[in-house]
Amino acid sequence: MVTRRYLRIKVLQALYAVEKNPKEDFLTSEKKLDQAIQNCQILSVYFLTLLPEIVHYRTLRLEELKEKNNPTAEDLNPNTKFIDNEVIKQIEENKSIQQFCVNHYVDWSDRYDFIAQMYHEIANSELFIAYFTTPERSYKEDKEFVLNVLSKLFAESELLHWFLEEKNVHWFDDYNDALLTAYKNIERFKENQSNQLTLIPLFKDEDEVTFYKDLFRKTLLHNADYQKRIDEKLQHWESERVMDIDTILMKMAMCELTQFPTIPVKVTINEYIELAKLYSSRKSGVFINGILDNIITDLKNEGLLNKMGRGLIN
Repeated sequence: MVTRRYLRIKVLQALYAVEKNPKEDFLTSEKKLDQAIQNCQILSVYFLTLLPEIVHYRTLRLEELKEKNNPTAEDLNPNTKFIDNEVIKQIEENKSIQQFCVNHYVDWSDRYDFIAQMYHEIANSELFIAYFTTPERSYKEDKEFVLNVLSKLFAESELLHWFLEEKNVHWFDDYNDALLTAYKNIERFKENQSNQLTLIPLFKDEDEVTFYKDLFRKTLLHNADYQKRIDEKLQHWESERVMDIDTILMKMAMCELTQFPTIPVKVTINEYIELAKLYSSRKSGVFINGILDNIITDLKNEGLLNKMGRGLIN
């Protein structure tokens, strides 16, 4: 389930793309925005389905070891704790995940070398060794292991980061949100559950869809007015000297301030200052804060800062 900050980031990227390609029609731009957000769910399923693929690789290797000349006792009677992990089996058998993979072409075929590398990266970790060498076998332990793989090994794996970014360059920004979505899906798994358990929806409710679509549309609709207000506050600066990202962030903030009555002013200001720190220059947060403070004063005086509920205007 994506956060509003994630949605703001995707709208920021979409607005930046519009500015760099003004000839592209609005419907095409919005469709690309929709797909960019959907990609987070697709990436989360890639994380989930990677685990069964790694188990398949390990199972095949164990069979090969049994067939080699002079197999050892360990080759003939291997520790199967990892390949018998009940939670990984549930992922593979889950109908919702299977159908999602078909619908969105999630596929790990022809990635044998990468899967092998990922297995060895996991198998050499302290987390795996501790799990693998503990005699206890329980659903609880299996689930804890899978959650730890997601939150620790996958989160920090340079190999996995590289592979997925090569597959889709936009997944660099989606990585943590998608990993969190995968984690939350596994948290819901229960022992002996039906394989019909559905994936967590991408959005908490329809209000989240309305939020990002309106933020994109209304920022574009009021673009000229927002640009005029920014220019008036630049004083000795020329608008051409302001970074494009900073300008877009301020326009999005103005859109939230005037078009979203249930979002508190402080929330909007804090969000866009944080986004400036992430996506613009070191000093952008302070710069944006100063410009928006002046603009908020004007909006109040003009009666355009209409917030519903007590406390939302501060």
